[in-house]
Amino acid sequence: MKFHPWRRLRGRPELTVVWQKQPAGRLACTDGRFIYVDPRLSQVQRRCAITHEQVHVDMGHIAGCSTSEERAVRAETARQLIEMPDLLSAYRWADRLHEVADELWVTPEVLQDRIDHLTHDETTQLVQLYRELEPR
Repeated sequence: MKFHPWRRLRGRPELTVVWQKQPAGRLACTDGRFIYVDPRLSQVQRRCAITHEQVHVDMGHIAGCSTSEERAVRAETARQLIEMPDLLSAYRWADRLHEVADELWVTPEVLQDRIDHLTHDETTQLVQLYRELEPR
């Protein structure tokens, strides 16, 4: 079963979602008790933003974070939302980043974060898939 951030959120009574317009460039934020989500987001953006903010809470970032901490949150968010078998399956038929993102129900940015933070073994799997799919 795919990761479901809303289901995870239901098991976290200490967190409450508040629908509130966010400043330009921000989809959501958290203070550790509330996750403020822009109601103008698409369902895919909401899925990614809710996961991202829960990871911030998990990592103890409730009053901002450093660039390296944000990078770690983005990597973990992408890992939670995109399992490797699903990534490989999507790349079997799609040849564009946005198509793969659509198939995985994530934003292209989250997909790029997942690709940017592949482990050595995951990279090997993806390279092997590309070799299998190369036209002969």
